[in-house]
Amino acid sequence: MKKLRVDVWSDIACPWCYVGKRRLEAALARFPHRDAVEVVWRAFELDPTAKRVQDAEVSYAGRLARKYGTSVAKAEGMIRQMTEVAAADGLDFHFEKVRPGNTFDAHRVLHLAAERGAQDAAKERLLRAYMTEGEAIGEPEVLARLAGEAGLDPAEVREALAGDAFAAEVRADEAEARAIGITGVPFFAFGGRYGVSGAQPAEALLGVLQRAWDEAAGEPEQAIAEGAACGPDGCA
Repeated sequence: MKKLRVDVWSDIACPWCYVGKRRLEAALARFPHRDAVEVVWRAFELDPTAKRVQDAEVSYAGRLARKYGTSVAKAEGMIRQMTEVAAADGLDFHFEKVRPGNTFDAHRVLHLAAERGAQDAAKERLLRAYMTEGEAIGEPEVLARLAGEAGLDPAEVREALAGDAFAAEVRADEAEARAIGITGVPFFAFGGRYGVSGAQPAEALLGVLQRAWDEAAGEPEQAIAEGAACGPDGCA
């Protein structure tokens, strides 16, 4: 049976990545060959230097204002706009609850989940935990609990996080992202042929899906379409 692989580089601490996931799902729901598509979530850290859990005394709006060199009021406006965009895609963002932290271990959990056939469920659970529920996704025990809710064995997750399991796989994802030239996420690679940067509308993603499917037997291409994304310097 013909197959199409879609690799998606993204981060847990990335609102546009959650929006992009929903839009990809909407595109796949309309794609006639959905059962032949494999979605693989790849690691990308927006801030590899982040502490496991950041200072909770500074609000998300305050962090955003500092990042962009703007006022807290303007940052709050950016947050309202992002919340409205997410709501249009069925997502309930609560930036006032967000607890920023390092996402390296979360990506390790996602690689474990891939081996257990539960990567998409784990990705969804971690994104919702971060963007909606205010969970500290940099904490190993929090990750073990959330992974358990996604179908993984919490004890296995704890054991993996206690050592360096899947660290090499996360670094390999990030190295490949650099080699491809990915500077912002989400970034979708369809069948190794087409790259889509940013959370583009479902209609656009559906069009790329169809093109990649139709041309799967051809030579690889490097066409890249761009949309809203998050990078180390912020989201746009």
